[in-house]
Amino acid sequence: MKKKIPEKTIQRLLLYYRYLYFLLQQGTKNISSKSLADLLEIRGSQVRKDLSYFGRLGTRGAGYDVMALRDTIAEILKIDKEKKVCVVGMGNLGAALVAYKGFEALGFKVAAVFDISPQKINHKIRGHTCHDIKNLSKIINEHSIEVAILTVPAEAAQETALRLEKAGIKAILNFTPVKLSLSKKVKINNIDLAMELKTLSFFIR
Repeated sequence: MKKKIPEKTIQRLLLYYRYLYFLLQQGTKNISSKSLADLLEIRGSQVRKDLSYFGRLGTRGAGYDVMALRDTIAEILKIDKEKKVCVVGMGNLGAALVAYKGFEALGFKVAAVFDISPQKINHKIRGHTCHDIKNLSKIINEHSIEVAILTVPAEAAQETALRLEKAGIKAILNFTPVKLSLSKKVKINNIDLAMELKTLSFFIR
């Protein structure tokens, strides 16, 4: 693939995939770029531009075959190849994320969970045996885990992130309020739930 794909396009592809996934469950076989755009509240020209990076995927007048487009996007995003994830920090948020079924739809599998609490280590949490964080590197390597979800307390975030990088983790979804400092080899996406709620509260005043 010669063209550099903008990150915003990749983010929209994930949204397209999610909607196509649910459209298939509802029995929809074909969809126009306009209808797909309406679902995402964007322009039809944006959908066509995003998909044009990957060749001609639709048919003029007939739109897109929902199953074929879903499978093509899955291949582009490597959703068709299962990626293993670990969750570090088994508080309420970590436990809730472990139980989230949406990961499976996007090709992710929770392969391991970690904590430092003796009350949680070696106990089942949402069907997963909780490992001691001391064994982080060993478990990550054994299961070939590439992505970590970080839900530890703020004071432990940076140290834990460094351990994850050292263990070979390539991407971190960071739910802590800490700005992590790692090498450029690790992709970090920050999710600040408190800030999102604050933003919402501003708009509903």
